[in-house]
Amino acid sequence: MYRLLFSLGFSRMDPERAHHLAFRVIRALPAFGIGRLVERATGPSPELAVEALGLRFPSPFGVAAGFDKDALAVVGLGNLGFGHVEVGTITALPQPGNDRPRLFRLIADRALINRMGFNNGGADAAAGRVSRLSRRPRRPVLGVNIGKSRVTPVERATEDYVRSTKVLAPHADYLVVNVSSPNTPGLRGLQELDALAPLLEAVRAAAGRTPLLVKIAPDLDDAEVVRICELVVRLGLDGIIATNTTISRAGLVTPAAEVEAIGAGGLSGAPLAARSLAVLKLIREHVPAELCVVSVGGVETAEDVQERVDAGATLVQGYSAFIYRGPLWAREINRGLDRIRRERLAAASVA
Repeated sequence: MYRLLFSLGFSRMDPERAHHLAFRVIRALPAFGIGRLVERATGPSPELAVEALGLRFPSPFGVAAGFDKDALAVVGLGNLGFGHVEVGTITALPQPGNDRPRLFRLIADRALINRMGFNNGGADAAAGRVSRLSRRPRRPVLGVNIGKSRVTPVERATEDYVRSTKVLAPHADYLVVNVSSPNTPGLRGLQELDALAPLLEAVRAAAGRTPLLVKIAPDLDDAEVVRICELVVRLGLDGIIATNTTISRAGLVTPAAEVEAIGAGGLSGAPLAARSLAVLKLIREHVPAELCVVSVGGVETAEDVQERVDAGATLVQGYSAFIYRGPLWAREINRGLDRIRRERLAAASVA
């Protein structure tokens, strides 16, 4: 039904407007008092729970940063079956983001291009919501993704991140340093080790006991990924999220002229799957088994999620396929993962 509605209506609607409409519905689920009823049909089997970062994740599958930028729909997303919700990216200062249009569908590729530019209400505004969420007994695990404010010079990035950390880390289940979005000038340069090491050290100190992860780009070469792995281990961080969106346009089905007309932005969705999986495998080869590795990029089905787990992912996130699969996407993933689990148990018992 959703796919029919998408083809007849949502696919013709401005992508950002469609997102806001869907977002309002998800946000309203607990307010209308039907969230618990929905959760009964979407929630994961208890056997899917994952222990990581000192937390219990009801499912290995969660929502990547970007969908809920200001921590407004966390409970509703949990009602839909997501085991964790990573909110943000949140910046120290409020900012409107880039000019519209800034979100584009590549339907033939089951992909998105965005140049949103970290539009959010700022760390101070989000802190109250995150604090209230942290006290709710029934909610998904809550991650907070932080980035550099656009007006902050790159040379002052560390103090910008530290300010957000001090406000948000005390209420987050885990914190993510985003240095990999292509839509904030100079941000990806912070992945260079000379800049990244002091930044992560400062944020680590400010975060206290809140688990800290760093999110990296798929466009790094393998040697750069390995060096970041070594840095993460040396600094005692808790994990890596791989990967963010890509600036590459290779291998797209959408006509090149159409893609060129869209312009700059990060590409996400199915075209990112192969590189995201390759980076996951590379990371897992160079970090200890206990380090949390979150895989994101091109995940659409339960089989995709299971492939990432089999390749060493502790947790898996998605976003773009939410647009194409619809509101019961997390339910499909959870049911599929449980089916795979039972099939493997049955095969093992026969063997």
